[in-house]
Amino acid sequence: MALHILDLLENALEAGARHIQVTVNEDAESDEISIEVQDDGRGMGAEALQKALDPFYTTRTTRRVGLGLSLLQATAAQCGGNVAVESRPGQGTRVAATMKLSHPDLPPLGDMGATIAAALSREEPVELVYHHRRGPKEFHFSSAWLQLHLGEVPLNCGPVLDWAQRYINKGVAELYGGEGK
Repeated sequence: MALHILDLLENALEAGARHIQVTVNEDAESDEISIEVQDDGRGMGAEALQKALDPFYTTRTTRRVGLGLSLLQATAAQCGGNVAVESRPGQGTRVAATMKLSHPDLPPLGDMGATIAAALSREEPVELVYHHRRGPKEFHFSSAWLQLHLGEVPLNCGPVLDWAQRYINKGVAELYGGEGK
């Protein structure tokens, strides 16, 4: 799942987002996992939004296909869920995926620390919030909180990214009783 989230983060950053919120909610009672990435990037007009889940549509000039959203949609459908994309020009984009938590084909969460660190490694600073809820347990990471404690040290330097990756992975592992996912 972390690779799907990384792709959504890359899309947001390519769209000029400066504020991104990633929310993962695992609800055993409703047997659902939801993943949402919301950004303040340039957004999409109605025509682009209508084509956003089409694997043969992309706004990038470096390649002729845009597989990220369509692969997420395929994973969600395979796991009894769906993907919704909302966007408005100048107001950003929201991608929300839901899947059946108990589905045998549900991919593991993966390395969320590396995913968030990759988004923070850019030259242009981004305010990134990661919130993960698993039942009654919650983990929260904010790049603004980290920057407040670092002062003038940039978030995208190696030791900071390494620390952030370890911190996030430890926080997520604690949601699973210290075992990780």
